[in-house]
Amino acid sequence: MTDVADFINLARYPITEPESATLATQVASLRASLRKTGAAEAPAFLSAKGLARCIADAESLASQQYKSVGQGTAYLEDPDPKWSKDHPRAIRQRYSVGVVAYDQFPAESPVRRLYEWRPVIEFVSAVLERAPLYQYADPMGALNLAVMGDGDELQWHYDQTDFVVSLALRDADMGGDFEVAPKLRSAIDENYPGVSRVLAGDMDEVTRLPMTPGTLLIFAGRHSLHRVSPIAGATERLVALLGYDTRPDTRSTPHLQRKRYGRELV
Repeated sequence: MTDVADFINLARYPITEPESATLATQVASLRASLRKTGAAEAPAFLSAKGLARCIADAESLASQQYKSVGQGTAYLEDPDPKWSKDHPRAIRQRYSVGVVAYDQFPAESPVRRLYEWRPVIEFVSAVLERAPLYQYADPMGALNLAVMGDGDELQWHYDQTDFVVSLALRDADMGGDFEVAPKLRSAIDENYPGVSRVLAGDMDEVTRLPMTPGTLLIFAGRHSLHRVSPIAGATERLVALLGYDTRPDTRSTPHLQRKRYGRELV
């Protein structure tokens, strides 16, 4: 079995050498980006061999996806009746995405092995400046493969967690852009006028992050409104979502499990 270290571009990100000056430089740069924009991109995080292996792995799993299609709000909640129909908390937009759950990844899966590998966890922890960092306790939500094809999209929304870690594997033929309005709200200001503008199609405050295969993205999405733009073409967009948290017991609610995976696991 191939060593997980071979999947990583260790010349650029020597994550097996915690005291490396090269690694310290990369971590410092990513921390600065995260503080400034809410996003830290590590391009070419995967080696050529690692990217090829992970794409093949994802392709073999994609047929097991659970497809969820519907209308959702930017706040990932059912709106309170007190909100008017044009209030940003009440506006619903379309989502359509397929997800492969953690318990569907075999133990020998390259994507799963990378997710569970301690040097990757320590690298993410260093960038976030949060330690210790744990894998999600959720048997389905710990690791996901997001599969998006022709006609799929993900509506504008805020995350309900402080950060999300994703690994870009393959881009779609057209669309599938990760679009972000950085730090549109704060812990003390929801900035509903700003949210309303974005939901109405105003892109003045929106940044597009290129979907480059092999890139590891650490994204603080609780305060940055974001979406995946509509996809077209025959090539499926493949992204691994790596679930980590500062608590060892984090897991999804049964409601979220049913919605995202079509089933529950306690």
